[in-house]
Amino acid sequence: MRLRLAGAVLLAAAAYYVYLPLPSGVSEPWKLMLLDALFRSFMQASDAAHTLGVCHRVHLLNRVVSWVEVIEARSCSAVNVTDSTLGGVPTRVFQPKGEKKLRRGVIYFHGGGWALGSAKMRSYDLLCRKMAEDLDAVIMSVDYRLAPEAVFPVQYHDALAASRVFLSDELLQQYGIDPERVCVSGDSAGGNLAAAVAQELSADKSLKVKFKAQALIYPVLQALDFHTSSYQQNQAVPILYRPYMARFWLQYLGADSSLEPLLLANNHSSLDQPAISATTRSKLNWTALVPAERKKSFKPVVKERGSPGVMSEVPGLMDVRAAPLLAEQEVLGKTPKAYVMTCEFDVLRDDGLMYGKRLRDAGVEVTSDHYEDGFHGCMVFANLPMMSSVGQRSMMNYIHWLDQNL
Repeated sequence: MRLRLAGAVLLAAAAYYVYLPLPSGVSEPWKLMLLDALFRSFMQASDAAHTLGVCHRVHLLNRVVSWVEVIEARSCSAVNVTDSTLGGVPTRVFQPKGEKKLRRGVIYFHGGGWALGSAKMRSYDLLCRKMAEDLDAVIMSVDYRLAPEAVFPVQYHDALAASRVFLSDELLQQYGIDPERVCVSGDSAGGNLAAAVAQELSADKSLKVKFKAQALIYPVLQALDFHTSSYQQNQAVPILYRPYMARFWLQYLGADSSLEPLLLANNHSSLDQPAISATTRSKLNWTALVPAERKKSFKPVVKERGSPGVMSEVPGLMDVRAAPLLAEQEVLGKTPKAYVMTCEFDVLRDDGLMYGKRLRDAGVEVTSDHYEDGFHGCMVFANLPMMSSVGQRSMMNYIHWLDQNL
């Protein structure tokens, strides 16, 4: 009897921990709840280890990720998989087997808040392997350096260095890549790097080969407004909670974590901040850039007076290499045609929607791929054990777009 009672109590406690009220439209809510419970457990354990001085919270998280997800480079019947370097940056290369011919090429940057993850993770290995096989393309997945050891602009410089080598005559010839069919892509923080690299290299007149496409998967593109309509709507929706995103930004920019409450309150972008001009504010004015059906009835949160000195303390907040949404219109206009994936239940939804609108206004051909039941990170959960329905749909549509546009 006591054993049954103890079991019932433990089961009730587990259900209480796992259960989370979710929006009615989100895909497969129980799968997302279980995934979130796992993530929250790791985050809480890493926070405890950090507080106790055992190790940095990111180090514990990455050790768990490495133990669970990182796999060796293994070739299969259709794709040759090797670990190499691009511009000195570790890179996993996926090269289709078969006849020698010119193939399409994609350079890919993984997500993880510029602090977590790896190209060697099982989820990214499976994604890039499938891309290589379905597209008959050479895929190069880059392992840029991570926070906290590396902070902005190190990750950007790694992505840029790898991309320059990827576009070089020597590498294109070595791997048989068609210089007219090359793309830069990435998800989340990797989407940020892909957008920033596309801007920089599209304007570089010294390059003979340019990217023909950019494919951005739920990208993070700005850190001045943590109260966009999607941040407000989805602040309590897993797996990317609003405070997590502010923490990732501060880690990436090498700033003090004590600034997190200021960012979450939008004190850093108050109207009395002289560094933020009206022109800059217009580039992320979601009330004008986001469709009415997305922004719903949410209202902007703009402080008259904020925290002086934040912008000078964290200059990366205004750097277009860190925040590609802040780029000038003429810079955007030089970038290649774009694919931008967004998810309804994602705090970063509006970042992607605003970027797509600004690219279109600059004359760039843009395909917006929005998932009404999607959540942040869904595409990398397309495979076992989660087998997310929206993840599978989004991955197939992403690959289909590449097939039709590259």
